[in-house]
Amino acid sequence: MLILIAEDDELILKTVEHKLIKEGHEVILTRNGREAIETLKEKDVDVAITDIMMPFASGIEILSALRSMGKQTPVIMLSSMGQEQVVLNAFDLGASDFIVKPFSPNELMLRIKRFMPK
Repeated sequence: MLILIAEDDELILKTVEHKLIKEGHEVILTRNGREAIETLKEKDVDVAITDIMMPFASGIEILSALRSMGKQTPVIMLSSMGQEQVVLNAFDLGASDFIVKPFSPNELMLRIKRFMPK
């Protein structure tokens, strides 16, 4: 699968990238929201993983932009903000899943598998 990661924390970005590549996935790295939106305009990815708090455009804005393009790409939101209202808002806007930081890369891989073709 081709997976986009939108994350401004370099350690999380590299950890997730390493795990995804080890599991046999192709990865596109973006370090801010604007870069993620531009990439999603040009490429069709199988899954997008995005942090909520991002420079230039939030993960919520990335999600909204993707949906306004008519793309139903599964989006897994990552955030250190696990308050119920933040989580519910993400799901209301079309998020496919939500993971609160800190998280286990193994748990993320398990959640990604839900979106793999059968």
